[in-house]
Amino acid sequence: MKKEILIGFLVGVIAAVFGFVFAIQFFGQSDDWGIVIEQAISEGFFTKLMSIGALLNLGAFFLFLKKNKDHRAKGVLISTVLILITTMIIKFMN
Repeated sequence: MKKEILIGFLVGVIAAVFGFVFAIQFFGQSDDWGIVIEQAISEGFFTKLMSIGALLNLGAFFLFLKKNKDHRAKGVLISTVLILITTMIIKFMN
């Protein structure tokens, strides 16, 4: 059971990272990720990119539910909540 939750958690984190990279490529003004991230931080939309990146977790969550992998879906949900907390901390520190 713990292994299944860990697998779901890792899938959630990886999906969020891929979504974040996709958001950087799609919404960024440059091909250099460092420049886009610096712009996002200075202009105040970094947390929005993080939130858009976490949208891929929605697909992973429902895919696991459809395949009756409830513990993996729970892991994805845990990773999404941690991303939410991180996003809120970053947003309110600025």
